[in-house]
Amino acid sequence: MIYLALAALAFAGLVWIGRGKARPTNLARYGVALLALAAAGGAFYEALRAQWVGSAILIALALYTGQSARPPKPGSAVPPPAGDMSADEARAILGVEADATAAEIRAAYARLIKRVHPDAGGAPGLAAQLNAARDRLLK
Repeated sequence: MIYLALAALAFAGLVWIGRGKARPTNLARYGVALLALAAAGGAFYEALRAQWVGSAILIALALYTGQSARPPKPGSAVPPPAGDMSADEARAILGVEADATAAEIRAAYARLIKRVHPDAGGAPGLAAQLNAARDRLLK
């Protein structure tokens, strides 16, 4: 019976994700939260069977994975790189030539930021470097 309930819950989650109610950036967080719920359910099942060691291990797993499923705290974004970036460093980061026009710089920035933006699963530090390089070249 518990397997049917877990299967129904998983199916409902997949339907919910498929209908577009979940943002793609949160899919990994939802997966980890689902793993934490499964571990908590397994811990409860093991406790009902008086398997205390297995139950304790699953509770620890549920707590650990549940903690990592929490959204980041507001204001915890990575600050922009400290210090001034040279024009040569900025060109190397964006991959543009020394005689690149403003349109070419903006195009290179747009192409790269799509890959490394934190909302697309990229790293906040890389996005900050791209922003600093764009700002340096478009002064």
